[in-house]
Amino acid sequence: MLSSVRLAVCGSIAGLMLAGCALMPTTTNGGPATVTSLPRIIAHRGGTGDAPENTLEAIRQSIANHADAMWLTVQLSKDGVPVLYRPADLSALTDAKGPVSAFTVAELASVNAGWRFRSGDAYPYRDHPAGIPTLREALRAIPPAMPIILDMKALPAAPQTQAVARVLDEENAWSRVSIYSTEAEYQQSFAGYPRAKVFESRDATRGRLVRVLLNQGCVDAPAEHAMTAFELHRAMTVVEKFTLGEGRSDVNATLWTPATVACFRQKPDVRIVAIAVNDGGDYRTAACLGIDAVLADSPSRMAAVRDGIPMPLRCAAANGAGAQ
Repeated sequence: MLSSVRLAVCGSIAGLMLAGCALMPTTTNGGPATVTSLPRIIAHRGGTGDAPENTLEAIRQSIANHADAMWLTVQLSKDGVPVLYRPADLSALTDAKGPVSAFTVAELASVNAGWRFRSGDAYPYRDHPAGIPTLREALRAIPPAMPIILDMKALPAAPQTQAVARVLDEENAWSRVSIYSTEAEYQQSFAGYPRAKVFESRDATRGRLVRVLLNQGCVDAPAEHAMTAFELHRAMTVVEKFTLGEGRSDVNATLWTPATVACFRQKPDVRIVAIAVNDGGDYRTAACLGIDAVLADSPSRMAAVRDGIPMPLRCAAANGAGAQ
C-alpha cells in the first residue's frame, strides 16, 4: 500500500534559474493527488504564436504576457555575429532568401522576419517590419532576472560556440543563460566553458524515455543537476526486427509519464522541460506530472490557462497524470 508521499525538488534550475521549490504531486494510497506549484512557461522562439518568432517584438510581447523564461534560436551571420533565426533558409519566414550565413548582420537587420506571420487573414508585419535581431540586442531587451535558453542550430558548432561565448562574456550573461541543441556537437563544444550550463543531449533524453516506456527499466538516470527537455507528445516510428525483415508502425507517443518522470527524478535537482505544450489539457497533465517548465508557442494563451487553474490542483491517481 502506498503511503502519503511528497517529493520536493528545491533550488534553481541551473541555467533556467526557475527559483523556488517545485513540488511533485502529493499522493495518498494511490488516490487523488494535489499540486501546489505549476510549471513555468517558457516562450518558444520568443513566443512564435503571438508575434514573429525570435524577434524583439515577440520578446516584448512575451514579457508583457508574463512568460517566465525565453527560448531563442541562434545562428551566425556572414560576419560571425550571433543572430536570432531558426529555419535553414530566410525564405521560410522573411522577404529574403538564402541561408543566414550568407548575409551580414547589417543586411539581416533590414530583412523583415515578420513577412510571413499571419494573424487571421492579415499579415500585420508587412507594413510594420520586424528585423532579425542580434543575440546581444535580445539579451539587453530581456529583464536581467528572466532566464534564457539558447537553442543552437548552425553547424559547425565551434565557430558559433565561440561567438556566443564572447557575447555572454561581454554582456555578463552566463548566469541567466543555458544552452540547448539537437546537435551533440554543441554539448562537446560548450564543455570547454566552465560557466556554461548545458542541457543533456537530446539523444540521451530520447533513449532513456523510450527504454522506460518499453519497460526496459531505468538503468541510466540523469546525473544530479541535469537539465532535460523533450516533447510531451511526439510522432515516432516504431521499428520491429524480424528474421526476414522488419515492420514499421507510426505512433503518436506520450513521452512524459509518471514512470519516465520518476526515472529522471532519481538524482537530486534534475529539471524537466516539456516541449510543445500548447493547450490547457497538456498544461494540466504537465503540472500533475511535476514537470518544472513547459515550452509554449503562445505565452498569451498559456498564461491565461495557468491563471485560470484553481489551486491546489487536484490530479488523478498516481498511475495517471490528468487533472480532475
